[in-house]
Amino acid sequence: MSLKSMTGFARTSGHRPPWDWAWELKAVNAKGLDVRLRLPPGFERTEAEARAKLTSGLARGTVYATLSAQREATSPKVRINTEMLGSLLQAIESLPPGSSLRPASMDGLLAIRGVVEVTDATDDEHILAEAAAAALTGLEVALKDLVAARKAEGAALQTVLTARVERIASLTQAAEDCPGRKVDAVKARLAQSISQLTEASPALDPARLHQEALLMAAKADVREELDRLTAHVAAARELLASDAPAGRKLDFLAQEFAREANTLCSKSNDTALTSLGMELRIEIEQFREQVQNIE
Repeated sequence: MSLKSMTGFARTSGHRPPWDWAWELKAVNAKGLDVRLRLPPGFERTEAEARAKLTSGLARGTVYATLSAQREATSPKVRINTEMLGSLLQAIESLPPGSSLRPASMDGLLAIRGVVEVTDATDDEHILAEAAAAALTGLEVALKDLVAARKAEGAALQTVLTARVERIASLTQAAEDCPGRKVDAVKARLAQSISQLTEASPALDPARLHQEALLMAAKADVREELDRLTAHVAAARELLASDAPAGRKLDFLAQEFAREANTLCSKSNDTALTSLGMELRIEIEQFREQVQNIE
């Protein structure tokens, strides 16, 4: 059994001559899965495959995947435009004899714009494709590291959530055993209420008062809420023991827990039971906050 957190970070780097590359993956909470890729020029070809790898390995969360790539420094390429240089020499030879121009020197000719061309080294398609493939392999490593980080945080959250569920179970059982819910206690409160109303207004019909009191007692019964809380505890335990992504289902259960605890508090006519209901609400809210981090 292993829950996963939605948050995590991973980084990996590699080298495929003449390129150095590095992946950074950062994941945060989200309702669904949102993959956001940033790729450098020349590596856009990897987008579809990179996105497929990330979506196949993750279920929820906003994932920021950034690839940075830098080419090794290389000496620029120098090329002499021999065609242009030949044209210049022909033009010089065609000058009339006795010209006052000094003989052309080679350094002077090479200084003419366009004769010498200096260009940066560029990759051919094959080299760039190999670098992109190596980066995709590195993404798989980074993804594994990210999943491992999310599992480690998920294990810590699982311990916390299990403790919360057991506390909710304990409070539910305490509410079940609350003396104020016993039949004798309910009868005593009803009898006291009827007695007080009869003394205050002797003209009231005791039979009608008794009927109204029974209706109030039925409305104040929290049997259904306790049964549902117990069922939700069992469902939460099962989800926490599952290897499948459980964040959405646990979030739904947290809402159901809160609904039953609120109803219990509103229906309770016993101070001890109300106090237990308030403790339940606090524990459930803390459970709900932690569940927001689960994948």
